[in-house]
Amino acid sequence: MKDWKRIYLSPPHMGEQERELILDAFASNWIAPLGPHVESFEQEMAAYVGVRGALALSSGTSAIHLGLRLLDVGQGDLVFCSSLTFIASANPIVYQGAEPVFIDSEPDSWNMSPQALQQAFDDACLSGRMPKAVIVVHLYGQNADMDVIKSICDAFGIPIIEDAAESLGATYKDRMSGTIGKVGIYSFSGNKIITTSSGGMIVSDDELLIKRARFLATQAREPTSHYQHCELGYNYRMSNLLAAVGRGQLIVLDDRVDRRRAIFQRYQQGLGTHPGVSFMPEMSYGRANRWLTVMLLDMEVAQTTPGKLIEALAEQNIEARPLWKPLHLQPLYANSVYYPHSPDESISEQLFHSGICLPSGSNLSEEEQNRVMGCISSCFAKEAVKNFG
Repeated sequence: MKDWKRIYLSPPHMGEQERELILDAFASNWIAPLGPHVESFEQEMAAYVGVRGALALSSGTSAIHLGLRLLDVGQGDLVFCSSLTFIASANPIVYQGAEPVFIDSEPDSWNMSPQALQQAFDDACLSGRMPKAVIVVHLYGQNADMDVIKSICDAFGIPIIEDAAESLGATYKDRMSGTIGKVGIYSFSGNKIITTSSGGMIVSDDELLIKRARFLATQAREPTSHYQHCELGYNYRMSNLLAAVGRGQLIVLDDRVDRRRAIFQRYQQGLGTHPGVSFMPEMSYGRANRWLTVMLLDMEVAQTTPGKLIEALAEQNIEARPLWKPLHLQPLYANSVYYPHSPDESISEQLFHSGICLPSGSNLSEEEQNRVMGCISSCFAKEAVKNFG
């Protein structure tokens, strides 16, 4: 077992096009931030998702931070945010001196609960303290139900930041994920469906917002021959080298989505017949990119727990992880307000306690996937014998 090759959760998947483009960047000696590959990457991404403007940045976190600045979120403001997500979705709220209010998931898509969101807005109206923005996260590559969520936000005149860090290439009805809110953000960190090793993008149909973001992301330098700065800016721009990698990755994005969807289907076929096992559903309103395959356990029926499966996989040099721990349960945000899906039902907590993320990289071979499924099936069988033997 110790000699088995490590199977990672979601490793980078590089190809020859990325190599050729990055060698072009080397040959031109244009490796510093900005450059022709950055401009081309922005144009190609904007064209792919169907927006007027895109800005390549150093990370998805910086993209969220800029989005909040663009919407004038500041000291003492409230921002409603999905709870079932990585902490980078919420930390930029605090960067701005604002307060996050966490919104639960709904049971169908696992994304932001319109029911909980409506309750949060109703309470905000009563208190006279409305949020400045809403951050909607598209979890594990599937869009939230944006028509319903947007109608709620529009009724109160509150803009949406779409955190599409996990959902690039997914669709909602006839639109690409990340293009429905006032601004959308993508992440290109090493584990995402396409990667630049680190990096992100902010997109919008509002070209003036993207122009403003470009200014803030380059240290808010005024257009003078000397270095003139009248307001606070950031060093948030992507390098030409990383943008070259991103351009190569973008070319194969549709293939990467198809491959991850195929991996999900094999898991569903191979493990879905085990008692107590289910998988993240796909909503009829869109097509998920299946960034990660997420399996749920009814622990009483399955006779095992996600933790035991993760341990068994680790013993065979296979990486698996729990679902995101909801942000309202994180010690950092223990004092933050949280709106559950219903008074007696917290969907995000249920998902966290019963879910497991399986290796889902687009370069996962069938042999490796068989290893993963074999280990899980063996664990189910051992637990069954233990409990009934």
